[in-house]
Amino acid sequence: MDPIIDDIDKKIMQLLQHNARMPISQISKEISMSQPSVKERIIKLEEKKIISEYCTVFNLRDLDRGTTTFILIKTEHCQELVDFCKEAREVTDLFRISGEFNYLLKVQTASIEELAEFQDSLVQLGPSKSHISMKNILENRILL
Repeated sequence: MDPIIDDIDKKIMQLLQHNARMPISQISKEISMSQPSVKERIIKLEEKKIISEYCTVFNLRDLDRGTTTFILIKTEHCQELVDFCKEAREVTDLFRISGEFNYLLKVQTASIEELAEFQDSLVQLGPSKSHISMKNILENRILL
């Protein structure tokens, strides 16, 4: 049985994870492989859904959304919460979790005051606890 990915695939993935816009010509040089071979491997990784998307990471502080808060919420209105979060520009991530609370939201706001307004609109869905991030230590961590 062939492994899903080999060491060459991992090297390609590492390079793309550091810079998703890296040209195939540069990847080719970095791993000492022909450009057509690199392109073929990337296409196969995409077809297998190992590479599922390419994205841009924004500096949220410069976009006036630098206050990061994690909110635990306990609700019986699960679909309402999901719909609410999809519409709320403050919510960047939503996780279904186990334990006393059943959802974890990651929220980006410009200020504590904006966070308070957001929480006031969230209260209708159930009790919550907020944890304001004081410092970002690891985020969007390189996995390979």
